[in-house]
Amino acid sequence: MAQQHLDPTDPTAEVVTGDALAGYLRTHATEFLRALRLHRETGGATGSGEESVDAARALRRSARRISGSLHTYRPLLDPAWSESMRPELAWLSGTLALEHAYEARLERLLQALHRLSGAAAFPEQVTVSGGAAAAGPERGNLTVGAAKAGALLDRQLTLARTRAHSTALQALGSSRFHAVADKVAVLASEVPLTPTATTTDLRPLAGAARERLTDAISALPLLTAGHPYNAEALIHGLSPDPSPHPQDGPWHQVRLLLRLHRYAREVLDAGTPVDVRLLTAGQALNRHRDASEAAAAAAQAARTPRIAPATAYALGVLHADQRHEVEAARFAFQRAWQREAVETV
Repeated sequence: MAQQHLDPTDPTAEVVTGDALAGYLRTHATEFLRALRLHRETGGATGSGEESVDAARALRRSARRISGSLHTYRPLLDPAWSESMRPELAWLSGTLALEHAYEARLERLLQALHRLSGAAAFPEQVTVSGGAAAAGPERGNLTVGAAKAGALLDRQLTLARTRAHSTALQALGSSRFHAVADKVAVLASEVPLTPTATTTDLRPLAGAARERLTDAISALPLLTAGHPYNAEALIHGLSPDPSPHPQDGPWHQVRLLLRLHRYAREVLDAGTPVDVRLLTAGQALNRHRDASEAAAAAAQAARTPRIAPATAYALGVLHADQRHEVEAARFAFQRAWQREAVETV
């Protein structure tokens, strides 16, 4: 039997008070501290093993959920504490995410180059300094332009990843991070609720989070996104402006609002599995972000001075490919969200 999820707009549903929020925050604060301990035991920011990567991911996961809940349910929490805590958790989560983001972006782009070149397999992986996997130098199955484009992206994104690694290392050793960890340690046992929080219904605040999401989605061109390849993603593709693609901002905002909505639902639905429809919609928006950032990386590489025409051409094809991936992700989100909307009516 499918698990029932609490509808925050249903007046007959069971009231959920600040006690549920306190339990949720304590749970994720405890998970944060457990992940931090594992991270230190496995080498911390200098570690390269699977356990260290998993620990860093768990740190980000807990930090995001605590921060998101402080945002959605802030009227029930001490305002000074909440407003000082949220930006610090966002800083930590963002800092720890950068290294993985660059690594995943490079892998995505090299795989796309290989696919666009008609090669049968992805280049063999080799181990580089720090234990990370990178594309091997053997790119015999690629065209000359694609091989040089891959080498250029490899250099640029590996450099960015190395810098992100150093930044994370510095962050985890900073007094700023230790202050955040100390506050989370206190949160694991004592949640600073307002005096009326234990008798206040959480559902209106969760409902407001959903309304912010649906309002943002209603402003998206979902009719256009109903066609998987409509070339809208290529508009402005040749613009000299290196800033992010102008169409992507509203979609990135929806992704963040969907995450906040999911976390708000987790507080209400304690112990209930996450709604698969929301997960599917969120995965589509994650792919949208990844493809748009990969396209931007390809465009940035194409602006490198004095590169060969064949290299620039390969990067242009790669940029167009990733912008089409953006369109495909928008189409997937549109289908997932329409199913979610229909099934919750």
